Amino acid sequence: MSDSVPAASLFDDAAVRGLLDPDKLLFALRQALIDLALGRVTQPLRSTMAVGEGVLFLKPACTDTALAVKLITLFPGNPSRHLPTLMSTIVLMEPSTGRPLAVLNGEWITAMRTAAVSALAVATLSDPAACVVALLGSGVLARTHAAFLRKVRPVQDIRVWSPTKAHAQRCADDIGGTTCAEPADAVEGADIVCTLTNATTPILRGAWLKPGAVVAAVGAPRPQWRELDDEVMRHVLVADSREAAETESGDVILSGAKAYAELGEILAGVKPLPPSGSTVVFKSMGMAVEDAVAARLVYEAFLAQRRKDEVR
Repeated sequence: MSDSVPAASLFDDAAVRGLLDPDKLLFALRQALIDLALGRVTQPLRSTMAVGEGVLFLKPACTDTALAVKLITLFPGNPSRHLPTLMSTIVLMEPSTGRPLAVLNGEWITAMRTAAVSALAVATLSDPAACVVALLGSGVLARTHAAFLRKVRPVQDIRVWSPTKAHAQRCADDIGGTTCAEPADAVEGADIVCTLTNATTPILRGAWLKPGAVVAAVGAPRPQWRELDDEVMRHVLVADSREAAETESGDVILSGAKAYAELGEILAGVKPLPPSGSTVVFKSMGMAVEDAVAARLVYEAFLAQRRKDEVR
């Protein structure tokens, strides 16, 4: 008879929120992006499967300390059912044995690691004095982006646009921002622009961008979907993963843009920063390694808390 495998710990949304430290996450993701760029991470491209009106994504990754797979469902019609558009679960395993360690609700991890990576890109690629932010989108990602951007830049003005005005107002109230009736109004003069929508056609026009702005493009994760028009994509393109961006991003594929560098290459010093004053687009594809690293942080915080409780 084979030895039994200990049951994996289960972490619901509340547990993840209580255990995931934002500052530790920033530090860990910086190293993860460097490791990814230098070939130290095993990470195939995500696989996808159509499921009725939605899509199932499967995203595995392995580092020295974390083996994980993330399961994501994307159902655009879910808001009418009072359900999130995106839902996700992460299974964390021990990389040396494959032993399951934890099963985690992935929503908060996704929101946090996505915003943290955008903040790392902004900290690397934008003017240190950048202080005006435009958020195109008003969901949880807008809220986490506002929090992380304030960690890396002296943000003074955050403008929020959403096609649903009530959602934009609630978001602006939550993050201390102001609403704009049109996306162009939010983007005008902004140093940092974050596109955080489920759009399938462009909602950001290059003609609106301030020279030298940094765009953190988070949405449009499918080859046919876009958030950015061709004029935006003519600027310097930096990606979290060149392969993923050029294979999976409609903004990149349909515009014919080529990535100048991966963010990790710049962080590692193997590629120089874009020329000073460049307008830069950071295309975030949401790497599986980011989920793996974040899940490991949650699990380690849980173990540390348990040790403290045992000592008492």
